[in-house]
Amino acid sequence: MDNLINDILNKIEQTSDLIALDEIRVSALGKKGTLTEQMKTLGTMSPEERKIAGQALNVAKEKIAKALDEKKQLLEKLELDKRLATETIDVSMPVRPVIEGRIHPVSQVMEEILTIFAQMGFDLAEGPDIEDDWHCFEALNFPKNHPARQMQATFFMDETGDTVLRTHTSPVQIRTMENKKPPIRIVAPGRTYRCDYDMTHTPMFHQIEGLVIDKSTNMGHLKGCLLEFMKKFFETDDVSLRFRPSFFPFTEPSAECDVGCSRENGEFKIESGKGWMELLGCGMVHPNVIKNCGLDPEEYQGFAFGVGIDRLAMLKYGIPDLRSFFEGDMRWMKHYGFLPLDVPTVTSGLSFNAGVKK
Repeated sequence: MDNLINDILNKIEQTSDLIALDEIRVSALGKKGTLTEQMKTLGTMSPEERKIAGQALNVAKEKIAKALDEKKQLLEKLELDKRLATETIDVSMPVRPVIEGRIHPVSQVMEEILTIFAQMGFDLAEGPDIEDDWHCFEALNFPKNHPARQMQATFFMDETGDTVLRTHTSPVQIRTMENKKPPIRIVAPGRTYRCDYDMTHTPMFHQIEGLVIDKSTNMGHLKGCLLEFMKKFFETDDVSLRFRPSFFPFTEPSAECDVGCSRENGEFKIESGKGWMELLGCGMVHPNVIKNCGLDPEEYQGFAFGVGIDRLAMLKYGIPDLRSFFEGDMRWMKHYGFLPLDVPTVTSGLSFNAGVKK
């Protein structure tokens, strides 16, 4: 037995390969292994002989199993050290050439917008996509059966009409005013939903709204805020805005805001003095809305605005059809998408390094 154990232990000691080590294990402890065959002979022995032989075999199995385990750990460590020494990577090498993924234009533009408004002192606010009638309509001065509700083309979630997919991100403004004491300065981006589908409308789209509530904000502040935003977003100082009277139940006075643009030679360009394009809606928050949120309209006032993020992406990056945003075509994404490692900042440029076309 001692000769048998020593022979197996010598083989274990001399092996330098995990596969060979496993073969030694099988030949010694497997179903047809040397020690296993020895165990089968115990039945032919007398009780005294069986006791002595059984103890010796158990000791032998423990020695061999321990030697196998220690050798296996050693060989695995040596193999790992070898791989670590040979399988190296230069972390300083640029990774951009091998990047296949792209940031969606909507995600890119949303980051650009939030970057600008963060620098202007606005906080980010968010709310649920599924809203109740109060926050989506009534608190925003949409009374029951009011004709303005027909403008929204709403997806109703139940027969009562009390639960809807939000048609705008304005409910976030209501929730903020209900839970935060003025002064308030927020932007609220998110998905919105309406029953509409063509080149410039989709059933689900992205919108961002801004809200400022304090004791002294006026229409001039609204104009200055939007003008500064447009200059930063379109990355040009040659921006002009035009405000036209309009109607929204939640603002009074209300205005449509147009941006100066040029369409010469079939090319769309943000430029003053050439033409106009409607871009967003805005106005001073209606006193009824302020009152519905538990604030005193005699003491507080402010402005609000809302713009489609998808529309801004189309204008800035020359995307002709809004429906393409949601089709998931990888060729489209490769053309209009953005490199994921380029983060937009106001100081280094929103899209100078980010856009694939740049």
